[in-house]
Amino acid sequence: MPKVNCPCCKKILFYREIKDLPYFPFCSNRCKLIDFGKWMDEKYCIAEDESSDGAKSIVEKGEGING
Repeated sequence: MPKVNCPCCKKILFYREIKDLPYFPFCSNRCKLIDFGKWMDEKYCIAEDESSDGAKSIVEKGEGING
């Protein structure tokens, strides 16, 4: 039987099919909301190389926090 750990609380979840876990990959709605809150509080981020074309484009267009 496959298993996965909840990324929030690390609880081990056993399942036969992914559809058996309604909050996959989380164990509960609570853990799902805790993770969402961390994204909203910017505790997580997706890093991007500062020299990327995307960063240059934002600066050139004057977009961003103050733009």
